[in-house]
Amino acid sequence: MRRAGMRMILVVNGTGGDSRAASARALVESRGLGILCTNSKRPPGYPFASVTPYAADTLGRPVLLLSRLAVHSKNLVQDSRASLLVFEESTESAPLDSARLNLLGDVALIREPELDDARARYLARHPDSAQWAEFGDFAFYRIDVVDIYYVGGFGAMGWVSPDDYRGAPGLRK
Repeated sequence: MRRAGMRMILVVNGTGGDSRAASARALVESRGLGILCTNSKRPPGYPFASVTPYAADTLGRPVLLLSRLAVHSKNLVQDSRASLLVFEESTESAPLDSARLNLLGDVALIREPELDDARARYLARHPDSAQWAEFGDFAFYRIDVVDIYYVGGFGAMGWVSPDDYRGAPGLRK
């Protein structure tokens, strides 16, 4: 039964039986912009949020292009723990009915041999960022996911294990 004014949320049936993991993975891969929350240096311990473009790697981990001059980057030097809030485009007009998730994890600099693939994925998703990727103060980072909280819409929510998330079928290879 559908209520007036409510829209239906598509839940992907995962091959491993965990549809939340597949839906979470599909949401992350379908978007390219999130809200990165770091632990602030000023004032200490408070959350600090930044609108941040990202691209997903083959395991669904967000790849970020960050300037070391940005406040969030300075926060990450002190404490690598962060979360990335990803949400459907419809969230602004229908927040309770829209899918969203928080990826919690540790942000780490991407080094060789993984750097070329991460760079290619990010720049394929955000081609206008190529100019920034050449600047000396910018580098590619990845969120190594330790937990995920997924909300598929009103009343459809729960924790998703990182193993289920990584094993869920991805939209991109």
